[in-house]
This record gives sequence, C-alpha cells and structure tokens, in this order.
Amino acid sequence: MAVSAYTKSWQAWALLSPTLAVIAAFLYYPAVRTVQSSLYRSGVLGIHQTYVGLANFATLATSPDYRASIAVTVVFAVVVVAGTLAASFLLAVLIDTVTRGRAAYLVAAIWPYALPPAVAGTVLLFLLHPTLGVVSGLVESAGIPFDWFSNGPLALCVVALAAIWKQLGYNVVFFLAALNGVPGTLDEAAALDGVPHWRVVASVYVPLISPTLAFLVVMDTIYAFFGSFVFVDLMTQGGPTGSTNLLIFELYRDAFRFHDQGLASAESVVLFCIVAGLTYVQLRVSDSYAHYGS
Repeated sequence: MAVSAYTKSWQAWALLSPTLAVIAAFLYYPAVRTVQSSLYRSGVLGIHQTYVGLANFATLATSPDYRASIAVTVVFAVVVVAGTLAASFLLAVLIDTVTRGRAAYLVAAIWPYALPPAVAGTVLLFLLHPTLGVVSGLVESAGIPFDWFSNGPLALCVVALAAIWKQLGYNVVFFLAALNGVPGTLDEAAALDGVPHWRVVASVYVPLISPTLAFLVVMDTIYAFFGSFVFVDLMTQGGPTGSTNLLIFELYRDAFRFHDQGLASAESVVLFCIVAGLTYVQLRVSDSYAHYGS
C-alpha cells in the first residue's frame, strides 16, 4: 500500500499552526508585553501607565537592595547547581552499583521531585523549623545553634538545601540513563587491572556522560533562578534582612505586593538576560569539553 507524502509547504504550516499559535499566544506575546511594560511606570493594578523609557532599569542599577539581591541569587545558584549535581551523581552511582532493592532506592531518590513544590516547601519548613522541627531539634541537641530565622547565611543554606533536595530526583533519572549507556566491559577491564571503582567513575564515567552533565548544568541553573521561589515564599519571605531575597522573589514582591508593574517587568527582563547569558556561556563551554563520541 502506497504511503502518501506531504509535498506542499502549506501542509507543513497547517500541521504546525496549532503549536505556533499556542507559542505565540502564551510565550512570545507575553514576552513582548513584558518588555513594553518595563518602559512604563504604572499605578495600582497597572492603571494610569506613564512612559518613562529606561528609568525603571536605571532605578534597578542604582538600587543597593537590588544589587544585593543579584549577589545573593548568584551565590544561591552556584550552591544549588554544584550541590545538586554532586549529590545526584553520587546517588546515581550508588544506585547503579546495587543489585538488590534497586527499584526501592530509585523510588526513594525520585519521590521528592514528584511532590508539588508547595507541598515540598511545607514539609521541609516543618522538618527544619527552628523551634518545632524534628531535624532542627536533633541538630540543636548536638550543641549546634540552628536558629535560621534570625541567621541570614544559615537561612540561605537552608533554602539552598531545600532546593537541592527537591531537584535531586530529576538529575538522578538522567544520570542513571547515562550510566546505563556506559559499556560494562570498561568496569571488567578496570577490575582486571586493579583500578579502584572511584577512579573509574572519575576518569571514565564522567567524560562519557559529559553531554548529560552539560545538559543538567543548564537545567539546574534555570531551576535555581526560577524554580526556587516557592521555598523562599514559604520558608523565609526573603529574610532575615534580605539574605534570601532572590531575584525571582524580589520580582514577585514588586509586582504583587507593591503593585509596581513597570519595575517588576524591568526585573523580568534583567532576570531573563542573566539566565540567557549564563545558558549561552554554559552551552559554549560544554561544546568544548563534552564528549559526544565519534
């Protein structure tokens, strides 16, 4: 039976049109409106907009609080990306080596990612609460102060720990898929030569799964900048003294608490440019170091 083929370009456009319409309506149009709104100063609920040009960006550039928020966000992103990659890779290697109960370990590693972010943030808040939390009680029983409600650096560490815990399952799935693609003969040859397993992992596994590693660096960076809002909102509200006031939370506060839509739109543009720039650099670097095979 002959299979008919699409020979006209309009047929391809007809098939793509629903997707293009959705993308244009829910991605490109809001992006254009955000850039446009960043050039205006608006009153409450976006009423009575006044064109101010680049004044909103000038306000951000001269704001000590906003510059501090950028610094906090960069530190937070570095900690989250590095911590997530290291912990998830270690978990993936350990799960990959077990033969009994592997499915149970895999489910235990993945289930935090399956939780809705609000639920995960609430659970961690109760576990780590300075006065009510089980984990904080154990830490303080060992003589270690754990009042992160009043300790800025400790609060940032707690929020970063929550973000890392939530993202582990996502990374573990990709790392396990990549590790399953590594030929088993490499382990056998290393065992015959007496090479320790950790050396094989560092010198053989990491280069072979470098494309997956590069992909996860980009995804974890985007997650650190955009996906951590719920933990700040539920756990710290940007405090104490702005130590956890990430850019995404500052944007939300200016838009929906102070009702400054123009300034919040400018913050959206700045945040997008920062993440886009980092993503571009990461992709260029990964092209130089990632091993895609012959």
